[in-house]
Amino acid sequence: SQFRMEPDVPLVVPEVNPQALDKFAKRRIIANPNCSTIQMVVALKPLHDRFTVKRISVSTYQSVSGAGKEAMDELYAATKATYVNDAFKPEQFTKNIAFNVIPHIDKFMEDGATKEEWKMAVETRKILGPDIAVMATCVRVPVFIGHGEAVHAEFEQPVPLAEARALLRKASGVTLFDERDDGGYITPAESQGEDAVYVSRLREDRTVPNGIAFWCVSDNLRKGAALNAVQIAETMIARGLMAKRAA
Repeated sequence: SQFRMEPDVPLVVPEVNPQALDKFAKRRIIANPNCSTIQMVVALKPLHDRFTVKRISVSTYQSVSGAGKEAMDELYAATKATYVNDAFKPEQFTKNIAFNVIPHIDKFMEDGATKEEWKMAVETRKILGPDIAVMATCVRVPVFIGHGEAVHAEFEQPVPLAEARALLRKASGVTLFDERDDGGYITPAESQGEDAVYVSRLREDRTVPNGIAFWCVSDNLRKGAALNAVQIAETMIARGLMAKRAA
C-alpha cells in the first residue's frame, strides 16, 4: 500500500489495466491494489469498457481476515466468549465483532470518511479512469474470509440488462451466478479458496439514469491479495517485461 498512489508506480489488476505495467521500468515497483477495490473493478471493467462508468456508490461487507490473523483470532475468541457468557474486551477492533458489524475500517480522515473508503475512491480512479466519482461505506463483518460488496453504478450510456449479463459472462476473472430464486447468488463463504470475482443480484437501478446494481464477492486473500500478485508476475512474463538475468 505504500506505493499505490505514487504517480510513476503502476497500480495493477491484470484483468483490468495490464497496460499500466509499461510504467514498471521507471521505478521497478508495482503496487497491488486494496482487496475491496480489486474485486469491484474486476466486476466493473467489462461494463465500463462498453458503457463508461460515471459514478459508483458501494457498501462493503469485509471479512476480518482483511485485518490479519490476529483479527481472525479475535472473532473466534469473541464468538466463544459470547456463547459461554464471558466478559470480552476487543483489542483488534473498536467494538466487539462477534454477532456485530462495525462501520469502521482503517483510520478516520478529516472529511469523516475512513482511509479504507478513501482508498476505494482514489484507487478506482487510478485504475479505471480519473473522472469516476466514488462513494464508499466500508464495514467489517463477522466473517473469516471473503468480502461482499453491494455496488450501484451509474454509466454515461444506457445499459441494457441482457447486454450487461452477456459482457459479464465472458469477462476475464468474473463468474456470473445470478438466478432469481432462493440461493441464486454467491456468498462470501462460497468464495473461499476460489479465484473468481462472483457477480450476483444484477438488476437495473431506476433511481439514477443508466444505473445498474449488483452484488459481488471474492476471496480477499486470493484475488484480493496473493493471487493478484501472482497474476501480475504472469502478465509481466507474457508481455516480455521480465528481463532474463545473466548466468
